[in-house]
Order: sequence, then C-alpha cells, then structure tokens
Amino acid sequence: MNFILFDDKSWNNLLPLTFTKPVCELRTGILTIKEKWEKHLNAKLSYLTEDYLQNKYELFVESDNILINGSIIPNSELIEIISELNINNGIIKDNSLVAIRLKKESVARFKYENITDYKVKEYKNSLVKINWPWDIFKLNKVTIQCDYELLTKNRRSSNLSSTNNILNKENIFIEEGAKIEFATLNASAGPIYIGKEAEIMEGAVIRGPFALCKNSKVKISAKIYGPTTIGPYCKVGGEINNSVILGYSNKAHDGYLGNSVIGEWCNVGADTNISNLKNNYSEIRLWNYETERFINTGLMFCGLIMADHSKCAINTMFNTGTVVGVFTNIFGEGFPRNFIPSFSWGGAHGFTIYSINKAFEVAEKVMERRNKKFDNTEKSILSYIFEKTSKYRLF
Repeated sequence: MNFILFDDKSWNNLLPLTFTKPVCELRTGILTIKEKWEKHLNAKLSYLTEDYLQNKYELFVESDNILINGSIIPNSELIEIISELNINNGIIKDNSLVAIRLKKESVARFKYENITDYKVKEYKNSLVKINWPWDIFKLNKVTIQCDYELLTKNRRSSNLSSTNNILNKENIFIEEGAKIEFATLNASAGPIYIGKEAEIMEGAVIRGPFALCKNSKVKISAKIYGPTTIGPYCKVGGEINNSVILGYSNKAHDGYLGNSVIGEWCNVGADTNISNLKNNYSEIRLWNYETERFINTGLMFCGLIMADHSKCAINTMFNTGTVVGVFTNIFGEGFPRNFIPSFSWGGAHGFTIYSINKAFEVAEKVMERRNKKFDNTEKSILSYIFEKTSKYRLF
C-alpha cells in the first residue's frame, strides 16, 4: 500500500508557518506529523501539497493509494480503520476528509473538498487535528505524551549522571549520546525526552512535558516549563514556557518566550521578550491569511508565531499575539506591529522590503552552518513567497 499525506484548508489557516512546507512537516510533540504517521505505519509517505512546494516535497503515486489528511495526529484505532478501507471509500470527521483510498488515475483528480464524490463514513471518536498556529503549542502536552509512548515502548533509557537532580526518573528517557550534567529535571507533570547527541548544560531547570530533539542544546541556567518542544539542531537559553521551536533555530540567550511557535532557520536575539498575556486579560486575536484579518483564538495566553528564516535583534520586544512572516529582520526599540509581512526589514519605527537577493545570501550562510544546501529548489519556493506576499508590504 502506498500512503500520501494531503493538505486541506488547514494549510491556509496555518500560514505563515506553512508558506515553506506542507502541514505534515510541522512539529508538535516530539516528532513532525509525517514522522508520526511513518512510525505508526512503518512506511515512507509522500506529499500532496501546494504546486510551488511539490518539487521539494515530492508526490509518489502507485496503483493503490491511501491519502491521509496531513493535519491529523495518528492513533492506533484510526490506523486500523484506514488499513481496512476499500477503493473510493473514505473517512470523515466533522465534515472534513480524514482519509480516502484511491487508484492511481483518481489521485490526479482528487480534491479534499469533494467529499460527495466518495463513499464515506463518519469517524465517531475524537481526533487530534492541527488547524491553527496556536494548536501547535496548545496541543503539545497531548502530542508529547503520545510520541513519548511511541518512541520509548519496549526500550531502555540511557543512564543519567548522578550529578543531576531528578524527579520521577521513570518518566524520563535519554537517547544515546545525550549529555546532561548538574541539571534539574522534573517529570512529575509529564514526560521528558532527550534526543540523540543533545545536551543540557549545568544549572538548567526543566519541568515536563518536555522534548529536546536530536543535536539540540539547552544552555547554562536555562528555565524551561512544559509543555515545550525544542526541535533538532537548536540552541536555547533564558526562560521558555509552553512553546515549540520547529528546528534549526536559536534562542540562545536570556529573554522570555511563552505560548509561541518559532519556525526553522530563525534566530531570536539576546534579551528578546515576548508578551503572551494582555494587561486586561482579554482574548487574544491573531492575523489570519485566509480571511486577511485578525481572528479570535479563544486563548488568554498567546505569544509569537514566527515563520521560517526570520530573525530579531537583541532587546527586541513583541506584543501579545504577534505574527511574523517568512524572512523578516526585526530590530530597534519599541514594539513592532503585531502582523509583520514576509520579507520585511525594520521595526517599530517602520519597515522596508527585505531584498530577496540579500535574503538568499543570508539563507546560504545560515544553512551551510548546519551542513544543509541552499539550492535552486529553496530559491524557487522563497521567490514564490516573495511575490505572493507582496500585497502585504505596503511600505
């Protein structure tokens, strides 16, 4: 059986995080959504996404295919039902397509909205689905727990050094090559997972649920409250609460990050602080690209949503509920606006357009430091985003 992860309308509502990737490449918990499905199905999956992303995120179609909604978190019951689907039969939940089995010739005509074209049945139990940017941190406790159980089942953790201060050791899993000395790990409220070759430095204090992915580092005296996930190849310090850093990004110094999502290839400057609560305790609104207006989140706590390749300088301050697009460079005193379009350069005193050629130069240097190549495929994606978002840059 060939499995394909498709994007539905949640791709639009998850912008700007999804400008550079399909929804299933987002990380919540320990793994990306695609990695979760591949673990459960023991198979490699491909993508059905936006045309401009398809060259990087390839689609492979066979004679018999099961298409799965890439915004849905897998569970054992759902896996069983999907595996029993017949051709042109599908599953829906709340009038959204969950999965469908199609022959090769039908995949080219597939549209997730056309539910009536197929024989579908309702999935009666609850599902975890990532529909909005804030779902990534809001659901992180649930997804860390699920991933922790999936990754550690029938496995034994590496040993923890006696220099560490540990609570609920049985709820902590350390992968091979991880280094932790003179740190405090409290897994009373949820599991703590430390990935391969990751490091937690001296004096760091961590409360679960918490995930530190492969080759990432927690710096000296950091304070991290769960549920928080630090993706692979990151460096973090200061104070972090209920946030997700997708990967390959740094918040390496003091400053506060709370109820936030940081994309890949981002850098948060020293002593940057994010407000995650309004002074009047009112509901927080976030910019939404689908409606092109600010919408209610239903949350009292929501900080920063920052898309890939964006950076802010030292002492940057962000208002509650700020949305930052792809490839922005933010600096200067004061609070910048709470919707910053992609390829913006500036701060509270005004913005100009971030030259795409300069952006490419930065991307090449940044990715080279992690042994990743900034190639023509990446350039093509970013060029498309530059043009697509030009209407928001009215500087």
